[in-house]
Amino acid sequence: MVRDRIRTRHYSLRTETAYTNWIKRFILFHNKRHPRDMGGAEVEAFLTSLAVERSVSASTQNQALAAMLFLYREVLQIDLPWMQDVVRAKQPRHLPTVLTRPEVIAVLEHLDTRFELVGKLLYGTGMRLMECARLRVKDVDFAMQQVTVRNGKGGKDRVTMLPQSLSGPLRAHLALRRTLFDQDRKDGRAEVWMPDALSVKFPNASREWSWQYVFVAQGFSADPRSGVRRRHHIDEKEIQRQVRLAAQRARIAKPVSPHVFRHSFATHLLEGGYDIRTVQELLGHEDVSTTMIYTHVLNRGGRGVKSPLDG
Repeated sequence: MVRDRIRTRHYSLRTETAYTNWIKRFILFHNKRHPRDMGGAEVEAFLTSLAVERSVSASTQNQALAAMLFLYREVLQIDLPWMQDVVRAKQPRHLPTVLTRPEVIAVLEHLDTRFELVGKLLYGTGMRLMECARLRVKDVDFAMQQVTVRNGKGGKDRVTMLPQSLSGPLRAHLALRRTLFDQDRKDGRAEVWMPDALSVKFPNASREWSWQYVFVAQGFSADPRSGVRRRHHIDEKEIQRQVRLAAQRARIAKPVSPHVFRHSFATHLLEGGYDIRTVQELLGHEDVSTTMIYTHVLNRGGRGVKSPLDG
């Protein structure tokens, strides 16, 4: 029932996995009692156990609460008064990790050649990891020098720039990618996953070049929902691992992940004099207050403030 409701609302596979796991844990925590027979006290006890016994972060606790809200409101269609009184954990506000320009160059130079273009796109466009992994051929516009990000966070589309320095390497990559696609099509295995039932509306589109992923896995794998074997997009976990390894090789003493490229993209644009509204639009932030955190990064430490020791 939970999975059916999630798919009806077009939630992502990651959300489906997270919510179903939390609901299972909630039911097992209370010795397999049915959720209809439980209420606010049981939800509070479960969330308290996560915080006290498991020492989970505030964001993890809030994700578990979101799963509980979905279970009762959307699946069981029970909107009980106690659900309004459940207190959400307060999330501490952390400044993002940002690399200097020389540090960005060092990480990119130490990336495995298979992932170098991915890393440069992450930094050069400000895309999130999954936005880059799911990028399709049709969304790269060389004439307009832009990239269209489809179904980003919150299900929104946006447009960001395509770095001019990447036009040549990206064209060369797509030429190799086209060769692989032609071979897959010859073998009858060129079909790609299509969003929002487009495979029904346009039955041949899934085998067209324009809908193919720019970055793909080396082999085929089964779709986690339908079970159909296809060539999926590049594994995001492998990108994360390669970026961490590159940072270690570059001897950078900061926690570096693919998302750090996005933080660095925003900070370096603000350093370059671009206004915050422009940066907000490129990042796809709904509220400018989210983008404002990068102004705190710019003012951090000794940037523009002289230490009294130096006086």
